[in-house]
Amino acid sequence: MVFKRLLGSLGVGGPTVDTVLDPGPARPGGALSGQVHLRGGTADFEIEHITLELVARVEAEHDEGESEGAVTFERFTVGGGFRLAEGEERSVPFSVTLPWETPVTELYGQPLGVVLGVRTELSVAGARDKGDLDPLTVGPLPAQEAILEALGQLGFGFRSADLEYGRIGGTGQQLPFYQEIEITPSPRYAHQVNEIELTFLAGPAGLEVVLEADKRGGLFSSGHDALTRFTVGHHDSRDWNTEVDGWIRLLVEGRAAHAAYGHEDHHGHGHHGHHHDGHHSGPGMGTAVAAGAAGLAAGVVGGMVAAEVVDEVGDFFEGEEEEEEG
Repeated sequence: MVFKRLLGSLGVGGPTVDTVLDPGPARPGGALSGQVHLRGGTADFEIEHITLELVARVEAEHDEGESEGAVTFERFTVGGGFRLAEGEERSVPFSVTLPWETPVTELYGQPLGVVLGVRTELSVAGARDKGDLDPLTVGPLPAQEAILEALGQLGFGFRSADLEYGRIGGTGQQLPFYQEIEITPSPRYAHQVNEIELTFLAGPAGLEVVLEADKRGGLFSSGHDALTRFTVGHHDSRDWNTEVDGWIRLLVEGRAAHAAYGHEDHHGHGHHGHHHDGHHSGPGMGTAVAAGAAGLAAGVVGGMVAAEVVDEVGDFFEGEEEEEEG
């Protein structure tokens, strides 16, 4: 599904743009390819630039509460410098490289509720128009998938995923936001932990894995948050179930709670779950039932279906454009 629109800045008779991405999910740090299809209007036009913007729906916390907005996190110029004749049809192929920290939008083919889009901007005779918007589907890297799969096999469940504006102190984070995947505890840890929040920060050399536990309070103590960080290579071969279970035990027991970066800085970005009040429009919030290799994905089934995600991409970003124009 694509959102095709006449170039509003040029009025009736302007060229139209329709960007079609190649099928299948892209990967963080990998290629995003496709074609920009142009159709000339009722006169000749000089196409100065064709630009692709990667945009994301991001949540931000502030003193007044919480809000959502569209954040552009990368721009690519993929063509331009030619005349598009009256009524001419022309296709411009492109292949660009996604940022390593591009959020994951699906797991085992099931959408996570994270909204990304590719917006196409034409610059024609000094006027610019964001003329086409397409949903962007991103699958996990091998190490990300292995860790999520291990969590599923260990009995953890998927609750929700979102994008949080801000930075995690002491990490190599590049984008102005990070992805937070909320996971329900396995029965083994259910008496100790309310939920675990997982963030992947990928880079060329490997993957930073940030884990945070919302720990339950005892009879004479209040609950608190513990967090830790681990680094893995993109193609590491490990016994992932044993590895991840070790991470969780360290996290829950609190032995590495302040590793690598300041806890207060991290807390300042609201990475602690108290903002999760069930308002998510994404997948169902109930505890997932782990089931083998696709265990963590079980929590997504019954939530958003792909078509609904596509509609949400259009509704959300079209709304953003209307606000900008207003």
